[in-house]
Amino acid sequence: MSVSSAPTTLVAPPVFPWIGLLTLAGAIFVSVTSEFLPTGLLPEMAAELDVSVSTAGLLITVFAGTVVLATTPLAALTRKYSRKGLVFVVLLVVALANVLAAIAPTYEILVGARVLGGLAHGLFWAVVAAYSAHLVPKHQLGKAVAITAGGGSAAFVLGVPVGTALGHALGWRVAFGIIAAVVVLLALAVLKFLPAVNHHVPLKTGEIRIPMYKDRSMRGVVLLCIVILVLLTGQNTYYTYIAPWLVDAAGFPETSVAFLLFLFGGAGAIGLVLAGFAADRFPRRGFALAVIAVMASVLVLAVWSANSAVVVVAFVVWGVAFGGVPAMLQTRMLHTASFRTRDLAAALQTTAFNIGIGGGALLGGLLLDHSGIQSLPAALILFLAAGLTLMVGTDVARAARARRLQH
Repeated sequence: MSVSSAPTTLVAPPVFPWIGLLTLAGAIFVSVTSEFLPTGLLPEMAAELDVSVSTAGLLITVFAGTVVLATTPLAALTRKYSRKGLVFVVLLVVALANVLAAIAPTYEILVGARVLGGLAHGLFWAVVAAYSAHLVPKHQLGKAVAITAGGGSAAFVLGVPVGTALGHALGWRVAFGIIAAVVVLLALAVLKFLPAVNHHVPLKTGEIRIPMYKDRSMRGVVLLCIVILVLLTGQNTYYTYIAPWLVDAAGFPETSVAFLLFLFGGAGAIGLVLAGFAADRFPRRGFALAVIAVMASVLVLAVWSANSAVVVVAFVVWGVAFGGVPAMLQTRMLHTASFRTRDLAAALQTTAFNIGIGGGALLGGLLLDHSGIQSLPAALILFLAAGLTLMVGTDVARAARARRLQH
């Protein structure tokens, strides 16, 4: 008697969505470049529009403030719409904002263009920050986030410097026009290459939809937003004023600052690659080691600021260590938030990042005026220590609660 057996069916693992993630990275690249393009062109913009450089600098503040105020409400209003469709439409609005900036006849109209750009940028990040989680399984989130976050790193290393060079060579209006055209091209790439995703959570039979704030994951989301706020405030308290620190405290010539900042950006890109591996394999230890490495490198900068070689090495180590921190925080957020709260968590995360960026710059300016430039490294170390303590304390409390529930 022969025994027949059914053939074994081998299920191939899903293909890693390289094209979709690289498309997202490209979209992030142009959006971040658009956000920070004025930083290198402020003198030219101020001169043509007949305002002071500090007044022109408010174009960056207005943009960040709009992101902070509008991101979460816009994310709530658009939560039912297609994620891919939103990315496409929002990129077109970013392009329109840049066109309006390029042709703005007055400073006031340019401010309006930046407000429009801020509205689009905030909603863009609220959608894009959670998009990776819809494309890959949980164990690949760190790798996916590192790829998309690479677009932001590339914007600082390549996009903003190239945009600044174009602005100096051809005029700041031409620079805004060129970035608008590039954004349109990326929007078309999104239509072609970005996979559509289903972000809706179907209700089971008899299940009642509960408000977002009652979702069990929201407590962890809020705590993580506080950590993000603390860490980014500390980072920007010091880094916003790193150029005058390098010149006045470390004694570097002004002509070397651009190269040092390029080194920092390149080091951050290396840190981002390392974070892609660490975030999936040992997320808690990787994050703690990165923050401790930033604290150690900044302490070296403060103590040995007179030694140029030591400063360069410590500066690069700081760049590598901090370069992966935002990606690790974003990965942690996607693991913490439930499926139904991912978009809201992404919006809150974007808000926390931008408050930290703006708040850190403000606090650094106050410390600079009242305590001197040497106080900035110490402020960053204190903020990092507070953020790391809060994160570790949260992990310990969560583990203890899990053990109690098991017993």
